[in-house]
Amino acid sequence: MDSKRLKLKALLDAKADLYNSQEFVESDPISIPHLYSKREDIEIAGFLTATISWGQRVTIIKNAKRLMAWMDHAPFEFIMNFKESDLVNIRKFAHRTFNGIDCEFFLWSLKNIYQNYGNLENAFCSDFSADEPNIRKAILAFRTIFFEIDHPKRVEKHIANPERNSAAKRINMFLRWMVRDDKRGVDFGLWNKIHTAQLVCPLDVHSATVARRLGLLTRKNNDWQAALLLTETLKQFDRNDPVKYDFALFGLGINEGIKD
Repeated sequence: MDSKRLKLKALLDAKADLYNSQEFVESDPISIPHLYSKREDIEIAGFLTATISWGQRVTIIKNAKRLMAWMDHAPFEFIMNFKESDLVNIRKFAHRTFNGIDCEFFLWSLKNIYQNYGNLENAFCSDFSADEPNIRKAILAFRTIFFEIDHPKRVEKHIANPERNSAAKRINMFLRWMVRDDKRGVDFGLWNKIHTAQLVCPLDVHSATVARRLGLLTRKNNDWQAALLLTETLKQFDRNDPVKYDFALFGLGINEGIKD
């Protein structure tokens, strides 16, 4: 590795270490699943929060907290036992284009998954193995299961599809939360069927901007191919855990103001 790359690695390692800390949990959407200790509650709270994680973080957290309150702060119990009368508030939910129709279906689909597949990890890993180079196949398998029950066509846009070249930022972020286990008290490390080396870096406008400024990414489109290319580049710095640098890219973009 040449001196320029070594300096870049040192910067990324330092920023990843800085922002991968409990100090920043409170102001991040990951704070919502951190409200819970039960595995199923963490999964459901994390998944629903990740699903609405676009826009201002303050608004994301506010709306996710409202949704958790409407689920009596017991997401798993609510999912497994809700009745028609329990859905009155759920049908009022709105976060940008994710509305009450979408939210209600998500609850029905999660119920189906926990009743028939055991948990969300099994749904992602129904057709996945340790030999897979990345989690593309897991996301596609999950989409199939998630939409196997009758659903309004509109809800499909809320689960990203790598086959349509979506960067799948929110699903990749959720998978980072569930899979990474570095004992820093941020990501949960609940799942063991997916290895950290198979994760794909969550790519949004902020992380992509920083990546291009640092010379980590040259592709112009923020799509699945760009997410893969960025992840492969980051593997030069840590082959086993490239997505730890998501903390660095996000922190440099949001907290330190690196822009185009």
